[in-house]
Amino acid sequence: MLSFNSTDAEYLEELAGYVAVPSVSRDATEETMRSAAEWLAAQLTFANARVVATAGHPLVRGEWLGAPGAPTILVYGHYDVQPTGDLAEWHTPPFELVVDGDVIRGRGVTDDKGPVFIVLKVAQAFIEQEGALPLNIKFLLEGEEEIGSPHLPAYVREHADELAADLVISADGAMWRPSEPSLSIASKGLVTLDIEVTGADADLHSGRFGGTVANPVHALSEILAELHTADGRVAADGFYDGIPELSDERRADIAAVPFDEDRYREGLGLDEVFGEAGYSTLERLWERPTLEINGLRAGGKYTVIPHIATGHISCRLVPGQRPERVLEAITDHVLAQKIPGVRVTVRPDEAGVPAYTIPADHPAIRAASAALEHVYPGRDVLLAVIAGTLPATALFEEVLGAKTLFFSFSTADENLHAPNEFMRISRLREGMRAWEQLWRLLADGPHRLAPVRRGESA
Repeated sequence: MLSFNSTDAEYLEELAGYVAVPSVSRDATEETMRSAAEWLAAQLTFANARVVATAGHPLVRGEWLGAPGAPTILVYGHYDVQPTGDLAEWHTPPFELVVDGDVIRGRGVTDDKGPVFIVLKVAQAFIEQEGALPLNIKFLLEGEEEIGSPHLPAYVREHADELAADLVISADGAMWRPSEPSLSIASKGLVTLDIEVTGADADLHSGRFGGTVANPVHALSEILAELHTADGRVAADGFYDGIPELSDERRADIAAVPFDEDRYREGLGLDEVFGEAGYSTLERLWERPTLEINGLRAGGKYTVIPHIATGHISCRLVPGQRPERVLEAITDHVLAQKIPGVRVTVRPDEAGVPAYTIPADHPAIRAASAALEHVYPGRDVLLAVIAGTLPATALFEEVLGAKTLFFSFSTADENLHAPNEFMRISRLREGMRAWEQLWRLLADGPHRLAPVRRGESA
């Protein structure tokens, strides 16, 4: 077994330098994003790491191929982070790693800088203590995951031969909850779009023009209100096309998962939960698609009639749905609403991601379960679903023919994408021990990876 000899304080001091880089892919400078990429590359000198330019933010590539005849894995993660949102909602500075009891706080500590850091430390420990890794490992760490990985597909297709692997292991993702170890066997797909409503050529004085023109904010509110029926179902015809019926067997499996709905509700500060009728809370979370209004932009607290109002929409998709069909269904539904005095435009974003699944009996799931059982003895490993989206999974399966194993030591309750993001400090060492075991198990023995033939799914 490897020894992870650094103290927690030493690990956290090192991670703090990474968190301090405000690598918000949506609006950070090129210099900032490159700084984060260079931090990663400096951690992977043993793997010939380099920062690689793309049409967007750079990638970090590396490979250690010193295990002839052993399987090859591709480790995936990302160094970009979400915007901070309202700084007034943060208890500590977002780009300063702060120790708060048994957790660390800061933007990116759990999505995805902390989980990637775990992998780096494991790889370094193998090289320092054993002089080699147990299997061949390639690294692909991107800087655009939080904006849908728009430039990753072209890069992966162009460099498919270099990236070929028997399995992709993602440091991104999250365990479902802290009470038990878990693996995710699916993640939801994603489409995003804007609905833009335009009225006059410019903002108008609400006293001089009020009551004589249509208000785009009123019109947008009507449109958004019609996206769902009263019982929580998405109202657009065709939105649910392709989704198989939830089987009795799957419903029984979900019902068997320990889940306290009152605790879930109370933890969110709510009086009641709400969602699509006919499904339990956990069924909605894991098995049903969603349409959410993420934000509105128009006017402000001053007396005008805004000339433009925009609604930002995202949809999480499940197996069977096609992103392009979902966008078509929503567009048709919105444009069918004839609201006088305004012009309505639907603007889909470019990146659409289908849902992803890996079979529960896949060799990588079996190996990962064994690794978690080693770190968490006596605790059952739960097979869960990531209700969020990891855009690269479908791409890797299509181009490399390799399945992706989610192996993250983030936890879903750690305020991912929200103010006051945090990570449990204990997860760092637990993750290091688990990644070590996983690599050893995939390299040799009953869980050894079989080679993947290009053009076929793993």
